[in-house]
Amino acid sequence: MILRTRLASSVARWTFNTGSRANVHLSHIGSKPIPVPSTVKFDVSSTSVGIEGPLGKTTLPIFPFVKLELGNEEPKLLQVSVEDPEIKEQRRMWGTTRTLISNAVTGMTEGFAVRLYLEGVGYRVAMEEDPRGTADGGNGRRLNMKLGYSHSVFVPIPPHINAEVPAPTKIQLFCTDKHQLGLFAAKVQSFRKPEPYKGKGIFIGNETRPIKSVKKK
Repeated sequence: MILRTRLASSVARWTFNTGSRANVHLSHIGSKPIPVPSTVKFDVSSTSVGIEGPLGKTTLPIFPFVKLELGNEEPKLLQVSVEDPEIKEQRRMWGTTRTLISNAVTGMTEGFAVRLYLEGVGYRVAMEEDPRGTADGGNGRRLNMKLGYSHSVFVPIPPHINAEVPAPTKIQLFCTDKHQLGLFAAKVQSFRKPEPYKGKGIFIGNETRPIKSVKKK
């Protein structure tokens, strides 16, 4: 009886492990097709893919083992695959490449937007012309922020970022590149990160920070 139990347990473990190995090559993200609007055009080579849409054009580098197949039926779907999913590097880049292409398609058709909120007494922001123009790599405009310091904080707006200030405590950012948008939003936030005791700082989107209570002695 004991021998049968051990044998059954071993078979169960072997079946579970075998199934895990059989599915290890699957990428739930990479195997998911990308919906492609009719306004988007692709230019695919062995090392890159060009994506053109109503908002512009961008080029993404891809590995030679990545394969792209665009269907002809409406709505069009782009299928991303790799030559050998059993190779760790190919399996890792499968989902990453699919995500980058999907973000690029969205960026060239709709773009990405995010809002920043200034929370704190006296905190405010204004958009103004940059007296240095484009000498520092900006587009000629900058953010002038009052963040509780003895001086104003000036942040030049990069050429690829569209920034607006709809209210003295709100900043609206727009960009066709999700990664670049996130980097600039993080840069602006770095000048006054949210602190945990009074809830003051620069918040991104719906970001919230729990307020800690001060321990009394």
